[in-house]
Amino acid sequence: MIDLYLNLPVWVQATIKGLIAIGVLIPVAGACSMAERKVSAWIQGRPGPNRAIVPWVAWIPFVGKALQRLGVFHLMADGAKFVFKEDVVPGHVNKFYYYVAPLVALIPALCTIVVVPFGAYIDATTETLKPLILADVDVGILAVFAIGSLSVYALILAGWASNSKYPFLGGVRASAQLISYELSMTLSVIPVFLWVNAPGGNGTLSLFDVVESQSQAGFLGGMWFIFLMPMCAFIFLVALFAETNRQPFDMPESESDLVGGFHTEYGEFKWSLFFVAEYVHMTIGSGVFVLLFLGGWNPLPWIPLEMVISSMPMWLGALVGVGCFLGKTFFFIFFFMWVRWTLPRFRYDQVMKLGWQKLLPLAIANVIFYALAIAMIELS
Repeated sequence: MIDLYLNLPVWVQATIKGLIAIGVLIPVAGACSMAERKVSAWIQGRPGPNRAIVPWVAWIPFVGKALQRLGVFHLMADGAKFVFKEDVVPGHVNKFYYYVAPLVALIPALCTIVVVPFGAYIDATTETLKPLILADVDVGILAVFAIGSLSVYALILAGWASNSKYPFLGGVRASAQLISYELSMTLSVIPVFLWVNAPGGNGTLSLFDVVESQSQAGFLGGMWFIFLMPMCAFIFLVALFAETNRQPFDMPESESDLVGGFHTEYGEFKWSLFFVAEYVHMTIGSGVFVLLFLGGWNPLPWIPLEMVISSMPMWLGALVGVGCFLGKTFFFIFFFMWVRWTLPRFRYDQVMKLGWQKLLPLAIANVIFYALAIAMIELS
């Protein structure tokens, strides 16, 4: 099967990879919407969605009732509802851009996953660790930032095309928030790549090389960057909340003062595309955080994946690596939901003040500190 795939034309391979990415991310995003309601119910001490059930499943003793209480069938019910509901379009919107905006939100989210490795395996021919990735490029983190930041244009476009004041204000807030926190996020990863790109080596921005840098021998070599550079991890995580518009940074939609923000005039399937894109960004952002600061697919600090899977078959070792990576990623998705249903929403002026007066100076000072520290380590 592998040989057959490798002999296919490049455009066919790219199509297969794209379909795989869509086939994985869309269901994960749907599952996240379901999980968020269950997590919120758990935090607030209520049952949550637990009514929908397929009739023939309800006949299965014990299993049917358990699946109903978990609410798994609400995912199918919601998907069918969004697809088959009447597609109402307000008469005052700019229809072309109104329809384009949800697609502009979803496409960058699905494209970003291409450069994010999600596991590793030991190549039987070279006896080296290889990444499981759709496109192994040397500028991985740069591609993530460049493609991921394009999604803000969807919010701006949706707000402008709605020809309504509340969506327009939501689009303006989205652009201001992106500019405010994109700088801090970029600065937070500079110390990581200063550490990875030691003098004399090949310069790289690959996320696979970041994980490999956390898989080396020795105390510092096997230490995850969240322990080595905790301030970098903190700044990146705060900026990630702002970049994904998750509470307490959900200024573009802010129901308390903007009704629904940028998506006020949207409904049905188009509305669901915006939130699929949000959950996809949240999933990819969590994965990138895991790669940068939590050792990626390495099971524990100072215990690299290669040590664990060296005696396993290649397919089993790959599954172990993917399992470690997904376990950490799903934990951070839960963390996103936990924060949403725990912290109150910031005011818009507080978000701007935090971004420009607190986080950005902290990020600049953090870069200077680690640049000097890494230089002293290299000179010693």
